[in-house]
Amino acid sequence: MTIQNSLPIKRPSRAGNLADGVYQALRRAIIEQALAPGTKLPEDSVGESFGVSRTVVRSVLGRLTVEGLVSQQPNKRAAVASPSIGEARGVFQVRRGLERTVIETLAGRLTLAQAEKLRTHVAAEEQAQNRDGPESIRLAGEFHALLADMTGNELLIRYVAEVTSRCSLILALYGRPHSSECAVNEHQMIIDALVRGDEATAVRIMDEHLMAVATRGLLDLKPARERDLKDLLSGYRAAAK
Repeated sequence: MTIQNSLPIKRPSRAGNLADGVYQALRRAIIEQALAPGTKLPEDSVGESFGVSRTVVRSVLGRLTVEGLVSQQPNKRAAVASPSIGEARGVFQVRRGLERTVIETLAGRLTLAQAEKLRTHVAAEEQAQNRDGPESIRLAGEFHALLADMTGNELLIRYVAEVTSRCSLILALYGRPHSSECAVNEHQMIIDALVRGDEATAVRIMDEHLMAVATRGLLDLKPARERDLKDLLSGYRAAAK
């Protein structure tokens, strides 16, 4: 007699899918500077903006808090994080160490398909460079996340994604317009060095690149213009479905 496995197959719940969609949309709204640092994120308003419950919003805000993109204090509303200059410098310092490890892992080991994927991304950065500041910052961060993905190291991938998101938030807070202008050329140089297997050059370029981004970005605080939260999030609702 055949004994069948009666254990139920676990499938993602609808609530889980909703939460992930709202998380991705809200995270992108922060990184693209639609939501400025310090913007209040009341659960009811965010929930109404995306058509989800406060329970879903609470879980999403918790994830974003762990990533450092949202700040929450007891008995206070959540808000988009506003890191201090000291915290910002610390984030960039940690990022330099992580990305050095990425470079050391990839130098001389990139496949042709991976190199082509990176160059395609850089082409998208070039198109966005003079068109839209927030998009340029987002694409620049995604280049570094893409490099980390190619290492196959899950822990490194997670940490680089988190620290890159925090740096995008820092640039939104302290950076002048087009504070990452020369990043496209630097990204191409990093790809070329990795393909050649020139680890020392790739490490040097990456380190100089991140130091330059930090220097260009850590400037005076820019006051945020007050706008209605629902209006700010209206363009991101479709992406959460």
